[in-house]
Amino acid sequence: MSHSLISRSPDLKKLRDEGYEIEVRAGHLLVHSVPYVNSRGETMVGTLVSSLILSGDITARPDTHVVHFIGEHPCNLNGTQIVQIKNASNVTALTNDIVIHHSFSNKPLDGYRDYHHKMTRYIEVIGAPARSRDPAVTAQTFRPVAAWPDESVFRYVDTASSRAGIQAIAMRLAHRIAIIGLGGTGSYLLDLLAKTPATEIHLFDGDVFMQHNAFRAPGAPSLAELEKRTSKVDHFTAIYSNMHAHIVAHNGYLDEKNLHQLQDFDIVFICVDRGSVRRMITEALVATGRSFIDVGMGVELTSETRELLAVCRVTAVTAARHDHIASRVSMADRDEEDAYGQNIQIADLNALNAVLAVIKWKKMCGFYADEEGEHHSTYSTSMNLLTSDEVST
Repeated sequence: MSHSLISRSPDLKKLRDEGYEIEVRAGHLLVHSVPYVNSRGETMVGTLVSSLILSGDITARPDTHVVHFIGEHPCNLNGTQIVQIKNASNVTALTNDIVIHHSFSNKPLDGYRDYHHKMTRYIEVIGAPARSRDPAVTAQTFRPVAAWPDESVFRYVDTASSRAGIQAIAMRLAHRIAIIGLGGTGSYLLDLLAKTPATEIHLFDGDVFMQHNAFRAPGAPSLAELEKRTSKVDHFTAIYSNMHAHIVAHNGYLDEKNLHQLQDFDIVFICVDRGSVRRMITEALVATGRSFIDVGMGVELTSETRELLAVCRVTAVTAARHDHIASRVSMADRDEEDAYGQNIQIADLNALNAVLAVIKWKKMCGFYADEEGEHHSTYSTSMNLLTSDEVST
C-alpha cells in the first residue's frame, strides 16, 4: 500500500483518519470491512473497490461513479437486493489479486467530488440496513495500519498527528537524539520521545534493569523479565522498538574515551546523578556547540512532619546560550555513604521531570509557541510553583 499517496491525497487521508480500512493496490482503492446485510438477513462485511485516477502523486476527481464489490449482494432487512445501487453481478478479475463479484451504480447529480465523497456514499447506502438493526455496526474500524520503512520512522502510521492536521509541524521534531541515563527520568523521556518523528534515538547506559527500577519507570515488567537482569538499554530498546524503528542501544557508560559519540546529535538529554559525570558531559557538549537539556530532581524527607519536599529542574543549553549552566546546575558528587538516603526517586516526579524537558525541547524546535525563551525552570511540589528563569549570556 502506498502510504505516501494516501498521506498526500486529502480525500484518501481523510478516509484513513476517519478510521476506514483503506488500501491502494494495483491502481485501485479498496475499502475493507464494509458492513451489509445478505439475502439471509445476516450481517456481513465486504470490500468496496474503485479505480483510481491520479494527477502526479495525488488523487484526481473520480472519472466514474461506478464501484465494485467483493462479497454477496447487499440487501434490505427483508432479503431483497438494494435496487438503488444495482448494476451488474459477475465474477470478474480486475487484476491478478482483485476479484470482484458485483458492480454498483449510484450517481449524484454533479458526480463525486473526490474519493472520500464517493466511497462514504456507497458505504452509507450499503450499510443502512445493518445499521438500522444495530447502530454500532460501522466500517470505521480504526484498524492499525503498518508503515513502510522508507516512509516513516514508526512501525505503524502516525494517525494521531494526521487526524489533528499537525504532521508538518510534527516534522520539526525530526532530530537525532541521545538520552544519557535510563533511570526514572530517562526512561520516561524515551517513552515520550518514541512517539515523535525523531530520526534516531540513541540510548546510553551501563546499568542492569533491576527490581527497584521497575517502580520508577514506565510500563510493568513481569517478575520473569526482572530475573533476566537485562541491561537497561536492551530492556527499553526491545519495548520501544515496537513503535519506533530507529532506537539504538549503547551498552556502557560514557567516559573521556567515548565522548566523541555525542558529536553529531541535534539534542542530548542528560539524566545522570553523579555531578562529576555531568560536568564531563556538559563541558564536552559546550565545547562542540551541541544543544542539550539537563534534568535534575531533589527530594528530601522532612524531619518534623515526615513529608517529602521535591523540586524538579530542567536546564537547556545551546551553542548561543551556555554560560548559565555552572550557576544553575550542581556538578558535585553526592557523598557515597548518603547516596541511598538522599537520592529519592518517585515515578510521578520522574515522569513530570521528563514531560517538562520534552516540552522545552519542543519549544526549542518551534513545535510549541515560546514567549518566554527560558533556559532554566523548576517545579516545587510544596508550593505547586513552576518558575522559569530567563538567563542572559
